[in-house]
Amino acid sequence: MVKGWVFSTLLVVFLVFAAPCEAFYLPGSYMHTYRQGEEIGAKVNSLTSIETELPFSYYSLPYCRPRDGIKKSAENLGELLMGDQIDNSPYRFRVNVNESLYLCTTIPLDEADVKLLKQRSHDLYQVNMILDNLPVRRFTEQNGMIIQWTGYPVGYIPEGTSDVYIINHLKFKVLVHKYEGGKVKVVGTGEGMEVISETDSDANSGFEIVGFEVVPCSVKRDPKAMSKHKMYDKVDPVNCPVELEKSQLIKEKEQITFTYEVEFVNSDIRWPSRWDAYLKMEGSKIHWFSIMNSLMVILFLAGIVFVIFLRTVRRDLTRYEELDKEAQVQMNEELSGWKLVVGDVFREPTSSKLLCVMIGNGVQILGMAIVTIFFAAFGFMSPASRGMLLTGMIVLYMLLGIVAGYAAVRLWRTLKGTSEGWRSVSWSTACFFPGIVFIVLTVLNFMLWTRNSTGALPISLFFGLLSLWFCVSVPLTLLGGFFGTRAEPIEFPVRTNQIPREIPAKKYSWLFILGAGTLPFGTLFIELFFILSSIWLGRFYYVFGFLLVVLLLLVVVCAEVSVVLTYMHLCAEDWRWWWKAFFASGTVALYVFLYSINYLVFDLRSLSGPVSAMLYIGYSFIVSLAIMLATGTVGFLTSFSFVHYLFSSVKID
Repeated sequence: MVKGWVFSTLLVVFLVFAAPCEAFYLPGSYMHTYRQGEEIGAKVNSLTSIETELPFSYYSLPYCRPRDGIKKSAENLGELLMGDQIDNSPYRFRVNVNESLYLCTTIPLDEADVKLLKQRSHDLYQVNMILDNLPVRRFTEQNGMIIQWTGYPVGYIPEGTSDVYIINHLKFKVLVHKYEGGKVKVVGTGEGMEVISETDSDANSGFEIVGFEVVPCSVKRDPKAMSKHKMYDKVDPVNCPVELEKSQLIKEKEQITFTYEVEFVNSDIRWPSRWDAYLKMEGSKIHWFSIMNSLMVILFLAGIVFVIFLRTVRRDLTRYEELDKEAQVQMNEELSGWKLVVGDVFREPTSSKLLCVMIGNGVQILGMAIVTIFFAAFGFMSPASRGMLLTGMIVLYMLLGIVAGYAAVRLWRTLKGTSEGWRSVSWSTACFFPGIVFIVLTVLNFMLWTRNSTGALPISLFFGLLSLWFCVSVPLTLLGGFFGTRAEPIEFPVRTNQIPREIPAKKYSWLFILGAGTLPFGTLFIELFFILSSIWLGRFYYVFGFLLVVLLLLVVVCAEVSVVLTYMHLCAEDWRWWWKAFFASGTVALYVFLYSINYLVFDLRSLSGPVSAMLYIGYSFIVSLAIMLATGTVGFLTSFSFVHYLFSSVKID
């Protein structure tokens, strides 16, 4: 009991550390209204690019700095792991006041500054600015279509030239909605709700920020004349875009002047709906139609397989049970099939400890995925809460360590018939998947360190994660393993012979298992495309309701495929079904990894550099490993239940 309270306290501390209150966002909550003329400061996130996927600090480039110095915003665990670094910026706005202002003029650019600015422009780096927790949007026209982007480029290279021009003038449009406030006030009494007095509407009224847009452009100004200005002095507005001759070229000894304009526009958009513009991307109809089509096809195929399979097994069992004992003995001698492996079907598999460890990790990952997607589907993890999704996944993974330890040790007891060695199983369960992830992330983090990327974890966070692993996750897994030793092992319905039965030679057994992963993969490959696009192309992923349906459907299909293949192997007198049941559904991870490589080659052709490719492959490997453990566990547990039921239904002396 004392240990339980200690672990609970540690988890509460972790929750406070990992996800500050501002990270928990519910639609409609934390609305902020601003007064006329109230000053608001914009923030800047890390520079990002779809070409390199290496984030860098905004102030790694020679941009204007705030008067009061750079101040970092509090970031939760998920933001730090994603490479977000949110700082204050010199851009400030006065609510409902349109103005054109001067920021600063840089010192003459040296060779290093010019090289860095050109490199970031060539790599298509974007500046990600935030106002009232809304990312800035810009619009471009391509092939007659209006494309929406978040952020604006560091610089650009006009067609037909190798010159690079910097974006040094920003035209902001801030959409505001006038909030009138409540005109009545409900007074509570001991009897219930009472009425009600008029309130001062002006006391509660103000402006809500419901949109943030930018038109970036490059403007060449006279540095000597502009240097006489002070920060936030008024300057003449600019009509964007500017002619190329009047744009600011990036070259040595050039001084760059940064200015900006802001225009406030009244909007009918209400505060709870302000994220709709970010989530309604182009192609949403195709997205919904593709998912629904995929779901219908897979449900139809899975239904056919399930019905045929039930009829076959039910007929086989019915024929067997209708015979008397002598006829059953004669039938066993004459017929081949699953009935002949009755004395070997529950024989301990090879590498049984590894199997128990992988099943424990699979239960943990599957539970984390279902709970996370469930809460996300009901709007508890809005994109407004940066890092919330990843933070929630890590917290849930640690909490479910107790379930992983329990599942692994109970399966170990079932296979061995004793609790001896349960500590080793629990430790291995606690360290198997996190250990592989930690090794991969360490290698990737070292690469990011060498590039001075904000995606590299600070050394303090690195050791903090290690502490959470060994002080929270490992103890919970050991506690779950202890509970597993107190649980009754699953009793096998038949006895195991001392001498293993010879297995007939069968060809292409593992080829069937490899091919079995195609059906589960068919349930998620369309959704996988949108998920990869949201991660690597900087788009928002929001259809968690569909993702939850796809996940549940994937679980059903994995279970059916694994059971069918297990039955086929038993009919072929192959009693070594344990690992084959696991990989029959787990091989979907192989197709996910291959699809990820295909996406890298054909859809991320702009991705440049060996470090970027290694990052992509490393993260894809971690995700594929997690999918293999989760889907393999579904297949194994379903097959185990099926085999247990099948041989429990047979009367054997």
